[in-house]
Amino acid sequence: MASSNIRQQGRIKRKKRIRKKLNGTSDRPRLSVFRSSRHIYVQVVDDIQGHTLVSASTNEKSVKEEQKFDSKTDGAEYIGKIIAQRALDKGIKKVVFDRNGYLYHGRVKALSDGAREGGLIF
Repeated sequence: MASSNIRQQGRIKRKKRIRKKLNGTSDRPRLSVFRSSRHIYVQVVDDIQGHTLVSASTNEKSVKEEQKFDSKTDGAEYIGKIIAQRALDKGIKKVVFDRNGYLYHGRVKALSDGAREGGLIF
């Protein structure tokens, strides 16, 4: 139990260090990823105005009904394609990728690959 708390504190430290350098603007918003043990959440944020422009997650009702995933990684890749489509519909082509302190591996990498396949430019 204590080791997971230490791991989370380390992620939060990394997150703060990354966010000092990373900032989303209206012409190039930030693509932020949150990964829980079961689901993955992603949102495109304009940090200057403080608004979420688009979001997607594996926890959405439409995604749950539409698709059944073999693995969490497959779900993350699918969500990457969904967020890319929603962002392109809003006229957003370029984003800054914020991995939120997570390693660029597994589900986070699959999500970014899916978003790139969907047409987003990082």
